[in-house]
Amino acid sequence: MRALLPRRADYSGLRRSWPRDLAAGLTVGIVALPLALAFGVATGVGAGPGLVTAVVAGVVAAVFGGSHLQVSGPTGAMTVVLVPLVASRGPAVVFPVAVLAGLLVVLAALLRFGRLLAYVPWPLIEGFTVGIAVVIAAQQVPNALGIQAPDVDNAALAAAVAVARFAEHPRWAVLGLLVLAVGLTALLPRLHRSLPASLVAVVAVTAVVEAVGLDVARIGALPSSLPVPSLPELSGLGSLLGPAAVIAFLAGLESLLSAKVADGMSDAPRHDPDRELFGQGLANIASGLCGGMPATGAIARTAVNARAGAHTRLAAITHALVLAAIVYAGSGLVGRIPLVALAGVLMVTAWRMVERRSVVSVVRSTRADTAVFAVTTVATVALDLVVAVELGLALAAVLALSHLAGTARAVVEPLETDGIDDSTEHALLAAHVLTYRLDGPLFFAASARFLSELTAVADVRVVILRLSGVGLLDATGARTLGEVVDQLEQRGITVLLKGARPDHMRLLSAVGALAPVAAQGHVFDDLPAAVAHARRHVARHQHDSDTALAKPRLSSDSGTASASPRRPGA
Repeated sequence: MRALLPRRADYSGLRRSWPRDLAAGLTVGIVALPLALAFGVATGVGAGPGLVTAVVAGVVAAVFGGSHLQVSGPTGAMTVVLVPLVASRGPAVVFPVAVLAGLLVVLAALLRFGRLLAYVPWPLIEGFTVGIAVVIAAQQVPNALGIQAPDVDNAALAAAVAVARFAEHPRWAVLGLLVLAVGLTALLPRLHRSLPASLVAVVAVTAVVEAVGLDVARIGALPSSLPVPSLPELSGLGSLLGPAAVIAFLAGLESLLSAKVADGMSDAPRHDPDRELFGQGLANIASGLCGGMPATGAIARTAVNARAGAHTRLAAITHALVLAAIVYAGSGLVGRIPLVALAGVLMVTAWRMVERRSVVSVVRSTRADTAVFAVTTVATVALDLVVAVELGLALAAVLALSHLAGTARAVVEPLETDGIDDSTEHALLAAHVLTYRLDGPLFFAASARFLSELTAVADVRVVILRLSGVGLLDATGARTLGEVVDQLEQRGITVLLKGARPDHMRLLSAVGALAPVAAQGHVFDDLPAAVAHARRHVARHQHDSDTALAKPRLSSDSGTASASPRRPGA
């Protein structure tokens, strides 16, 4: 636990960097305000819980998290999961789900799961991100067009229905407001990176609506007090564990990705993945208990924090305090913001989530990576996030195993690398001694091909299997090796094993594959010893054959003497 708790080193250099940290926190707070409002409204719980999440989770994650620059709050990935959950169970469900998800993330931190992100395939992450971006944009289409949200579960289908309804009864004024919001949010950063484009867009659209007097849907007044969250009865907790597990997975994945991005944008100390999970788990618990939504590290806000010159956690803490001050001073003005303005901001945010260069790199890499990317993206949009991740991981695992199986091969190798010259090698081949070097992994996916290759040898009396090149050996591969030995022995071919690693020897012994060759002393550490034994074996075999041919045998039918060769044996 001590490694996961805050320490004085978290604020190293604060005496020099505090002016920059305060300025960066102010900048991030202004950028985060419209996003917190938008994600709260888009989820269906309202602007209030969105702001509470940004304030409470922002402070807790900044203090306890493992990154010096991470900025946490409500994000689009959480919106994708929460929208159908709120639609089916009501807004109050977000509070217990946030607490349960937080507990799961804390447990993951205690079990040191933070480093498992390295095992998630990059194409899956890119496909997952693209799919989430599409879903976020699709969820905003009804508000963007001034259409009541259709009663359709799938966001893409709901967007299509909304577009069809808008085509029947277009509201050009609302469409104009959307173009204004999207244009300002997308273009202002090109003029100057430090401009709070999303905030300017929200203010501009609100001012136009107020000046013209347009009848458009608005956020509505913030409640004077938020509902007191309470966990459901124990009988109802089971039904929430599934959604909580999905939210916990998203919270961990997005937070660790965001922290990794921050590491590359600043000279601040690198993040601690396990501590980052611990801080995000506590942030979700605190957010749920205070009437907020599930939270996670926000890549866009974290990037703004890093670009603004932040050095310590004071910047992320300041961002949360700025949001609290804005809400306290201007809650009445917040309620008059049109929903179309927030929809435009979120559409641009969804577009910026997609790294075009990364997508192009994945598509140009390999067919397998492209397939993982495409399946994950389509499944995220058409099905749900959990199924998308499961399908992506399953496909990536199958393709990886197929690739590994393709690298396992049995080849006839020149012996000169082990001190055996060409003349000796030719002599061995003439004496029907063959050496095979096994390369790559020998596991269940490669076993069948390996078995068919090795048992196809002909016109040999001794086979030397060189195992030093085998990197991976599992129980199936060990059993297959035992079957190879048995089949070759049944054909009168002696098998010698050379260069097996100690751990492979233990596995071969455990599955019984080593017993036949070990009992005959046919296991060797170096090739010259194996070759010498093969020579003696061939010479002895030839001597026995010559003796058998020279010895007369009485035929049972004619009583005449005849010679019969002895069947080759081990």
